[in-house]
Amino acid sequence: MEIFKNWSGSMVFSPGEIITPESEEQVCKLVKKTTSEGKKVRVVGAGHSSSPLVQTEDYLLSLKHFRGVEDPDMKTHRATVPGGMTVKEAGKDLFRYGLAMHNTGDVDVQTLAGAIGTGTHGTGKELPNLSAMLYGVRMVNGEGEIVEVNRDTDAGTMRALQVSMGSCGIFLKMRLQLEPAYQLYRKEYCVSFKDCMNNFEELKKNRNFDFYWYPRTDLCKIRIMNTEKEKMPEISYGSLELEREGPSHEILPRARHLKFDEMEYVLPQEKAMECFIEVRKQVKEKWRRTVAWRLLIRTIKKDDALISPMSERESVTISLHHNAGLRFWEYFQAIEPIFLKYGGRPHWGKKHTLKAEQLKELYPHWNRFQETRKKFDPESTFLTPYMNKLFNFE
Repeated sequence: MEIFKNWSGSMVFSPGEIITPESEEQVCKLVKKTTSEGKKVRVVGAGHSSSPLVQTEDYLLSLKHFRGVEDPDMKTHRATVPGGMTVKEAGKDLFRYGLAMHNTGDVDVQTLAGAIGTGTHGTGKELPNLSAMLYGVRMVNGEGEIVEVNRDTDAGTMRALQVSMGSCGIFLKMRLQLEPAYQLYRKEYCVSFKDCMNNFEELKKNRNFDFYWYPRTDLCKIRIMNTEKEKMPEISYGSLELEREGPSHEILPRARHLKFDEMEYVLPQEKAMECFIEVRKQVKEKWRRTVAWRLLIRTIKKDDALISPMSERESVTISLHHNAGLRFWEYFQAIEPIFLKYGGRPHWGKKHTLKAEQLKELYPHWNRFQETRKKFDPESTFLTPYMNKLFNFE
């Protein structure tokens, strides 16, 4: 019996079978078989998600053979990325054609399809999450049929597909709206908490900016990136810890050797820092002794995807981290009510406790998304037991 373990090791399960098709026809055949048997099939990427989106006793599907950027177009700045490519692989391959993604997350080990499907993001107040790149998709629906949709032919449906966690279909290929390749300059500084807060609004003006807060020292690490060297600020109130420059796909993410579990909530911009101050207070009072990791605060531009956590509101995210292998739920669940108090929406790929009844209240277009999902997957072939709790009232 094969065992699947996610990146952090917090989710371990035995699927009925792990399948690695080599053609679109094989994917279609498997979905038809799964639907006829009344079973479930889920696409598994790199396993970076903390939430059990792919946990199933039935079929686990890997698209690892679906690789290699196709049809780059320098006039429109678009290219097609197959569903099996990681963010890192896609970034390197696109660079060969003079193209680049507008942003990436803090790591690049995820499959790009998984990052898009969960609304994964980087940081930058003028930069939306990765799903905003999705111009079109070639996918297999719940009946085993290949469907093609793009923003020109059906913009409304694309708003549902952008962030859908694989619940509408299996993404074979994604047509992405990209940018010409660009260089980035990066600096990281260690600063006091007070200086970080006093300069927060000014720091947000950089192309990319975020900061870590370290509970045990009450210090912050600020990270700044810009496309022009002359726009890089000199931070007189901090000590320079790192300085790098290079192609965007090499500078945006950082290698992560230590593994962790994570809860992240997406707050409306106008309430986020008030929320962070309250979270910080509770961490200092109750969790400082046991919390070994930092909190990460990032800014993200709004988008119009139906159930994107950043949908229709400028956003700031707050992430809790805890070392892999340590007990995290007591800590995460103690902080979660504060996120909810300020209108937070959970990151779909990370730890949270919400179910359909609560999630529906957070998304104005919830019912519209569900209608689209059921149209593409009427038998719920792509819904695991966990996802059923996210989408259906039980």
